[in-house]
Amino acid sequence: MNKLLLNQGWRLDYEGETLNTQIPFSLYYDLLNHKRIDDPFYRDNATLLTSLSEKDYTYRNDFIFKEEIEEKKQYFLHFDRVDTISNVYLNDIHVGYTDNMFCTFEFPVNHALKKGTNHLRVEFESPIHYMNEQIEKNGRIPCNTDTLDGFPYLRKSSCMSGWDWAPRLPDMGIYKEASVVVVEKGRLSNVHIRQQHMDGRVTLNLFTEHDINGAMTGDAEKIETLVRITDPEGRLNIYGNSPENIDIENPKVWWPNGLGDQPLYQVEVEFYIGGELQDVYSTRIGLRTMTMAVEKDEWGESFAHEVNGVKVFAMGADYIPEDCLVPRVNRETTKKLLTQCIRANYNAVRVWGGGYYPDDDFFDLCDEMGLVVWQDGMFCCSTYLLTPEFEENITKELVQNVRRLRHHACLGLWSGNNELEELILAGEYGSFEETVSLRADYIKIFEYIIPKIIKSEDPDTFYWPSSPSSGGGYDFPNDPNRGDAHYWAVWHGFKPFTEYRKQMFRYASEFGFEAMPAYKTIESFTSEEDRNLFSYVMERHQRSNMGYAKMMNYMAQTFLYPTDLKTLVYASQLMQGEAMKYAVEHWRRHRGRCMGAIVWQLNDCWPVTSWSSIDYFGRWKALHYYEKRFFAPIMISCKEEGQLSQNPNINTRPYPLEKSFRLNVANETMNEQLVKVRYSLRNAKSEIIGKEMLVERKVSAMSTIWLDKVDCPEASLYEDHVHFVCEQDGVVISEGTAIFTMPKFYRYEQPKLSWRMEGADIIITAEAYAKSVEILNENEDLVLTDNYFDMEAGEKRVSIISGSLKGLRLRSVYDIR
Repeated sequence: MNKLLLNQGWRLDYEGETLNTQIPFSLYYDLLNHKRIDDPFYRDNATLLTSLSEKDYTYRNDFIFKEEIEEKKQYFLHFDRVDTISNVYLNDIHVGYTDNMFCTFEFPVNHALKKGTNHLRVEFESPIHYMNEQIEKNGRIPCNTDTLDGFPYLRKSSCMSGWDWAPRLPDMGIYKEASVVVVEKGRLSNVHIRQQHMDGRVTLNLFTEHDINGAMTGDAEKIETLVRITDPEGRLNIYGNSPENIDIENPKVWWPNGLGDQPLYQVEVEFYIGGELQDVYSTRIGLRTMTMAVEKDEWGESFAHEVNGVKVFAMGADYIPEDCLVPRVNRETTKKLLTQCIRANYNAVRVWGGGYYPDDDFFDLCDEMGLVVWQDGMFCCSTYLLTPEFEENITKELVQNVRRLRHHACLGLWSGNNELEELILAGEYGSFEETVSLRADYIKIFEYIIPKIIKSEDPDTFYWPSSPSSGGGYDFPNDPNRGDAHYWAVWHGFKPFTEYRKQMFRYASEFGFEAMPAYKTIESFTSEEDRNLFSYVMERHQRSNMGYAKMMNYMAQTFLYPTDLKTLVYASQLMQGEAMKYAVEHWRRHRGRCMGAIVWQLNDCWPVTSWSSIDYFGRWKALHYYEKRFFAPIMISCKEEGQLSQNPNINTRPYPLEKSFRLNVANETMNEQLVKVRYSLRNAKSEIIGKEMLVERKVSAMSTIWLDKVDCPEASLYEDHVHFVCEQDGVVISEGTAIFTMPKFYRYEQPKLSWRMEGADIIITAEAYAKSVEILNENEDLVLTDNYFDMEAGEKRVSIISGSLKGLRLRSVYDIR
């Protein structure tokens, strides 16, 4: 099989002009590059530019095909990802129609292709026009109200129509390779590699299907495959004569990040007809078993990733599309983002169901880094009308993507959708008296059609009907004792951070708290007059309904009033970090009952106030440093009792107030750990009250231990705090502090923060207790080994990972005023 790439030489017809481009391309991307539109991300431009998607557009490509067209060969025009509705013409002959952004399309062109110059034309239909046309034809369909209406009718990234963190920029374009494919005698159509694990050996079961060129004549020729496997050390083994089973002795096993290495085997399947090589399928696999442990237990039913027989506590975040302008996303941008996940001790990511199935690069990198992927189907926050055409379309979509992704070592499970079961059951999208059929359609799609595809195409990967779900059938999908849960009472429900400690989910796959992006990021989309929290432009870059009102409600509970926007940015990020810390530390303390904490969300697709821990420009919010600490393999945490956990109303009638704390050490490693824990009660000057305590404990592999509860009746509510550290071999590996009141009431001393350099390290000095010390450079893009940390009077050493020291400055909670 040969192919001619068609990625170069494309042209967009735009208002009488011809604009040159190349794959990957899109309408907004090209118009911005050619300066025909202003930056969609600046001020309110995104709102003004949505109307561009109400029109149709044509892209053209003239290419030279050098060979004579032979009847005995098959010729196909192939597209890896077209967004979305288009008609395709070759030499003015209509050869195909595309209607699904998530599919590859291939059209036979023997009748249209010619030797010499060929004229290719792709006519894109307005997605807004298409959605409106479907609404007129089939009626409005209950769905997310943050979006353009009608998005469930179009197999396109849902968040391109808007979301509570995304603008409405429903783009059009070609994002992956286009080519002319030439098939001589035949080619592989399906390769499936399954694994059987036994003591000291893995057997690969190889299944292949092929297409034979119907134009071939004469006697049947011998068809065979040859398999080449290169092990992680680079040793090549060749298996001929169409092997169906291949034994790998002494296999090197793949593990999630933090539990072992990620060795990968290169597999190449060569397809021969009559001794001539026709096609090659190439992939990498990791040798492992992976499923979800769903077992009855004392609390209900477990829900945990089980890798190589070991139950793993999932630690990570929800991944959304990296950019509204898809052509900007590539292997380098994805690697940079996922590298930050590893730096924050992630072992898992959940691909959210309102974007698109990530490219192979994403999964290759997750294979290499050890990030277990929870993969949603691309169905989100809506209902879907099941017609024969829709079923055919999504069946093609699922078969193609399951076959593309099933071999990846990182693939942890398939989940049917995001929040459909929960929101349909709750009636979040309006009354369902008149849409009983849509409820039935949901069951057909996600509990029959899709699981049937998964069972056929990828029977070794676990399938879950929805997120959240307790297993399907509208059976209490957010049940805390079964399945996975999405929890939004903190943030959307205005509940205090301590509310997390009342929740005992088996697997929290979505929970979050908003924070503003870095001030430098805010500068990128605002003019000076916009830089007020409630300005029109700031509200346009806050897509969540009442988002800033919720943020300020929590601000009133937590900090003194920030008197400038820069301080407000800092305070908002600390609230986000503290909220997630309350949640994750609590769930890790209850490892075994809870087995997953996936924070909403990892990243942004444009500069915006959102729940992300890394903003659009890759700047770490405070949360990402908090995640590094509370996702640490060995982590000490503190369950304190004080004003916030009992009654934060300081004007209520007097009541007995407990001041106490209890420490916990979590060990998410495969080995028993011997640790030393030091703790003390201290005042605002960092002076120890009483004496510092030291205990030594063994923590079994994949477990947690509690230390004894410590009552502190003598502690001053507003002036004292607890300091605790966990050490191994004299090195502090985890530490923290806890106060008995809200940060706004604690009577901090001026810590007089300063810094100096020692080699490649920054040494921070404080003269008193300093909470949430922030280290920022001028460009606010400094990445350090630690930041936004609590420290006692003395010194703290941090190392620089990236970024300049120009304009370095420090602050702490003392400066929020």
